Amino acid sequence: MRALFARHQVKVYRFVLRIVRDSAVAEDVVSEVFFDAWQHADRFEGRSTVSTWLLGIARHKALTACHRRTNESIDSEMALNVVDPANNPEVELGHKDTGSVVRRCLKALSPEHAEIIDLVYYQEKSIKEIVDILGIPDNTVKTRMFYARKRLAVLVAAEGIDRVAA
Repeated sequence: MRALFARHQVKVYRFVLRIVRDSAVAEDVVSEVFFDAWQHADRFEGRSTVSTWLLGIARHKALTACHRRTNESIDSEMALNVVDPANNPEVELGHKDTGSVVRRCLKALSPEHAEIIDLVYYQEKSIKEIVDILGIPDNTVKTRMFYARKRLAVLVAAEGIDRVAA
């Protein structure tokens, strides 16, 4: 289990973080993923890679966590302590950094498009593996990828960057 965690924890965390957009929640979800994998290791049938199996579990748990969070209300004390990042020098500097522009643009994508971009480019999953993880037809994966790349290109261009190095 230690080797499995060491090998896959970072990728699973990054994948979950892109879905839940909260580091504390992402850490909790990652713990749940590996706990589930440990408890239900006998369910792994070998039809996909271990990382694809883990990402499938992670996606389900992350979406469940998002649903739980939307049902929670923010208390008034918490709302009063929210920091306004406007006019923050670090934020202004970050706007000029290409990496931060791309990250900001990725956050602006719909959840479906961000998920596809993450699986293809960050998790390096094939279309077949993405079909297994998301449980959608391969043509849907291809269509989402087409529109996700198109939308991302528009967002990046709107930020004043003509081309992003791969």
